[in-house]
Amino acid sequence: MEEEELHCNSSSQAPVGDLNNQCIKQDGKGETEVLDARTSLEEKKEFVAPAVGMEFETYDDAYNYYNCYAREVGFRVRVKNSWFKRNSKEKYGAVLCCSSQGFKRIKDVNRLRKETRTGCPAMVRMRLVESMRWRVLEVALEHNHLLGSKLHKSIKKINGGSTKRKVSSTDGEVRKIKLYRALVIDSGGQTGLSAREVKTFPELPNQLNLKKGDAQAIYNYFCRMQLTNPSFFYSMDLNDEGHLRNVFWIDARSRASCSYFVDSIFVDNSYLSGKYEIPLVTFVGTNHHGQSVLLGCGLLSGETTESYLWLFKTWLHCIPGRMSPQTIITDRCKFLEKAIAQMFPKSHHCFSLVHIMRRIPEKLGGLGNYDAIRKAFGKAVYDSMKVIEFEAAWGYMIQLVGVSDHEWLRSLYEDRLKWVPVYLKDAYFAGIGENLHPFFDKYIHKQTPLKEFLDKYELALHKKHKEETLADIESRSASALALRSRCSFELQLSKVYTRELFKKFQFEVEEMYSCFNTMQIHVDGPIVIFLVKERVLLGEGNRREVRDYEVLYNRSGSEVRCICSRFNFSGYLCRHALCVLNFNGVEEVPGRYVLSRWRKDYKRMYVPSDHGSGEAVVDATDRVEWLNRLHRSALRIVEEGLGSVEGYDAALQAFEESLNRVHEVEERVNV
Repeated sequence: MEEEELHCNSSSQAPVGDLNNQCIKQDGKGETEVLDARTSLEEKKEFVAPAVGMEFETYDDAYNYYNCYAREVGFRVRVKNSWFKRNSKEKYGAVLCCSSQGFKRIKDVNRLRKETRTGCPAMVRMRLVESMRWRVLEVALEHNHLLGSKLHKSIKKINGGSTKRKVSSTDGEVRKIKLYRALVIDSGGQTGLSAREVKTFPELPNQLNLKKGDAQAIYNYFCRMQLTNPSFFYSMDLNDEGHLRNVFWIDARSRASCSYFVDSIFVDNSYLSGKYEIPLVTFVGTNHHGQSVLLGCGLLSGETTESYLWLFKTWLHCIPGRMSPQTIITDRCKFLEKAIAQMFPKSHHCFSLVHIMRRIPEKLGGLGNYDAIRKAFGKAVYDSMKVIEFEAAWGYMIQLVGVSDHEWLRSLYEDRLKWVPVYLKDAYFAGIGENLHPFFDKYIHKQTPLKEFLDKYELALHKKHKEETLADIESRSASALALRSRCSFELQLSKVYTRELFKKFQFEVEEMYSCFNTMQIHVDGPIVIFLVKERVLLGEGNRREVRDYEVLYNRSGSEVRCICSRFNFSGYLCRHALCVLNFNGVEEVPGRYVLSRWRKDYKRMYVPSDHGSGEAVVDATDRVEWLNRLHRSALRIVEEGLGSVEGYDAALQAFEESLNRVHEVEERVNV
């Protein structure tokens, strides 16, 4: 054990965050505001106090934080105890205390130095934990003596021959203090602003518009989640004044879902653009049951390209393998469009057709011939199989309905490549375009406060997780859906698809009987183009009309593509393609058209890897890689354990035995 004076160095890491992440201080001008050490007592109270569960990247970060906290409150700090590993200089535990802790030793009583110690109980105890981060395990905040700025200045000047380091107001130290003030709020709800400033500028473009208690609620929630959720990830973006600008977080379950369902995502900014109380942006995917699944959350200070870029970079950082989505769906937003083009240049960025169609009453409802416009709009968008058909239908709507000068319709036409289905047949949607409701739709309204949302957040996720688990159990149960035909395709995929996806595919099999007169219209070697006629049920009554669908079939490669592009939009073959396969004597759907993401055993058969084939050597210093590799291994046991009661018991026992072995290793290392 050792006892030493504590000083603040110029490290700029922040006190909280994920294994490889911390609060981010961005200073584009390279300037640093000098903070007056003589902070008012009101400001001192606002500084986030030490709390059990706080975690730090290094020991230096931990004691720098406590020292900066001490300076704000008005007391000196020293290291009371330190513990080192045997035969090593690596520290694994420490107790930091107020300099007034304890009393003079008996042999020092008669010395002339004035007694300054009061037996003060203020202290923090911390230890290096399994994640190789320093965690605060015990805290005592109360002092039994006076505090103030004069006491803060009581660190002695050091003579030239002294080996102790001098504390100075360097730029690095000031950054450190500003970072630790990231979660501070004042009585007006806006850090560092007077009541008049808050009233004049209610929404600041460069920082979150937090109410009183919001920042502390965020801080408390993150601390709690880090204790109970080992893979919980969060990051904070600070402006030049050290105020919160943007926040991102993702829980362990959502982070695991990114391994499976990040192929097509929906970035929902409706809460932010709709001026909700909570400036929330969510990443949403669709799971193997066709249910929406949360892939991450962010709070942004405003709709700017810079904010979205920060959000995307942070989100991508915590995804295993840094996998970019194949398709990204968003609302129409120029800032989102620019950020996605920069961050995901290879992804297919599309605008949400659902959101555009919902705005028709708002944008066109005031026109006198609204009903005619609405029908013409829908026909152009949904009934067009070829580009030339859409262009003709749109032109008909514009000219005959008389809305050629309508600004909203003009802008939609300019963006048609990003939202009209006929232009998006090469994009891969995995069915997500059919389910674009806000993830927290039933939990958030315009005036929902942030503190209430953080409570509802866990409630919403719990409900979604329960729905997915029940769907998993139903899909794996022996009582599969009854077959409705003698078609071999139906029998084949009843053994493969999840229950919900099989019901959708089963409908396509049933609708094969509405198709007739499958005929060849063009042959080019092994490639044949078929024409399939179908009696299509119209929306009005039970009236049907006959429509023609062209289907390309490659005999040599079992490739089949329909002009309706059901496979790209929904992830399974359409009735027209199935008719062509059946016409050519194919008894099973080719493997390329049975996507793994819809399989009932998908999570068990697919273990995400960051390195493709083979196992790469793990970087001994990359703890994020450690986490990802351990998480993948544990996930295999979890998914296999869901198959039966016996499997569950075996998986639980395996985890307990593994944890005991890890504890034994830790004890040997720390001896």
